[in-house]
Amino acid sequence: MSESRIRDIVIVGGGTAGWMAAALLSKIVGTQANTVTLIESEEIGTVGVGEATIPPIRLFNNQLEIDENEFVRETNATFKLGIEFIDWRRLGHTYFHNFGLFGAELRNGAPFVSYWLRWVANGGDPNHLLFSLESEAAQLGKFGRAERQPGRQTPSVNYAFQFDAASYAAYLRRYSERRGVVRQEGRIVSVQQNSETGFIESVETQDGRKFAGDLFIDCSGFRGLLIEGTFKAGFDDWSEWLPNNRAAAVPCERVEETTPYTRVTAKQAGWQWRIPLQHRTGNGYVFSEQFISEDHATDRLLEALDGKRLADPKILRFVAGKRKASWIKNCVALGLAGGFLEPLESTSIHLVQAALTKLFDYFPHGGFDPKLIDRFNREMDFMYESIRDFLVAHYFVTERDDTPYWQYCRNLKIPDSLADKLELFRTRGQVLAANNELFSETSWFAVLYGQGLRPVGYHPIADAMSEDDLNLTLARIRSAIKQQLEQLPSHDGFIAQCCAAQPVAMQKA
Repeated sequence: MSESRIRDIVIVGGGTAGWMAAALLSKIVGTQANTVTLIESEEIGTVGVGEATIPPIRLFNNQLEIDENEFVRETNATFKLGIEFIDWRRLGHTYFHNFGLFGAELRNGAPFVSYWLRWVANGGDPNHLLFSLESEAAQLGKFGRAERQPGRQTPSVNYAFQFDAASYAAYLRRYSERRGVVRQEGRIVSVQQNSETGFIESVETQDGRKFAGDLFIDCSGFRGLLIEGTFKAGFDDWSEWLPNNRAAAVPCERVEETTPYTRVTAKQAGWQWRIPLQHRTGNGYVFSEQFISEDHATDRLLEALDGKRLADPKILRFVAGKRKASWIKNCVALGLAGGFLEPLESTSIHLVQAALTKLFDYFPHGGFDPKLIDRFNREMDFMYESIRDFLVAHYFVTERDDTPYWQYCRNLKIPDSLADKLELFRTRGQVLAANNELFSETSWFAVLYGQGLRPVGYHPIADAMSEDDLNLTLARIRSAIKQQLEQLPSHDGFIAQCCAAQPVAMQKA
């Protein structure tokens, strides 16, 4: 390609990743001095089966300047305050991975968890979720967009969304096309590269049309048409640590009030998700074919539905891992084309968002700088690896040994990076997560403590506070949370008031 700035951008593949890219490109780069073309084939289809997200998606929506109530209505979305884990530590045990703060940010030099651990050691209530607004609201079925008041310890509500993936892609398509993105229907059958540089010059569809570009975004799903098919990026296979390689998915009727959280229940050879939307409930069984057959897993999923199924189950096949490089020459891979980590912590959409953010940080000008490409790849590698470790912790830190699957998980030879975090947590209740890691100390604490790992110590600065001050501080934080809870409406009541896709009464079976 020429050394002039990027003008023509071609996105290969649609779905959530493709239309997220199109929407953000059309908003930030614009379509006046640039062309943005998205090529997808209805013959191929997409993987989306209903999505749960994490709070950073609100940053993405804010970048697009979309109206949140409109977005919720058009995607049949509900709000998400965290994830409920059932039977993960042991059969019959439940814990909650809450969004938002644990407690409050104190000015005394140590993290809140250290003061709380000291308080518990002295006889305080060991239920840490009493200091999480999101967890308390979730269990009561409440939700509201409450913001923190200046000068008060009243917390804000940190939330994400649960929405219909197909509706989300369609919503972003409408957004993108209004801003000049051109969608082309077609199946790509060949890729033309520059004979000297190896850069992609154009792609050709089955009917003979060619689409030239300066930058190509690969959103072609697991096959990685460009990043793997053309550039042979290679793949880091993480099946050793994340053995699940199948998912059976099926929607069912909504039969109860929508919970403002996602539920994941550990099963014989994997786990089942339950994602409540306004118009239906999404369900799936993520499992390892090594320990249970596809037919058996599908049968177990159908038996566990809490409403009439609305479609035939479909099987998704995958391998946990990532491309060895997500950006090669003038091609950037997003979504499944770049890698896949099972949806246990709802990170798939965030990985698309994060890659887009980094792409804009290092957006090429006057050619493609290998140093910037290398930095992009290193940062994406770190993000994937840190998320991998967080997911592996769910399986490794457990008391379950009742099936061969869970025996395998308990005996994993975990990555050194995770082993270091677990040892730190045992000694002081922190993993010392880096600033650029997706999951914060709050998330690590929620999961590791929930899975049964108990710290034996805490940050020594927590001992500097007097016992009276400690008790008073925690009482004030708990009081602020209770006051906030009293002001929140029910989750369904909030949706009905401002962003219902249809009257709530009509949605119930």
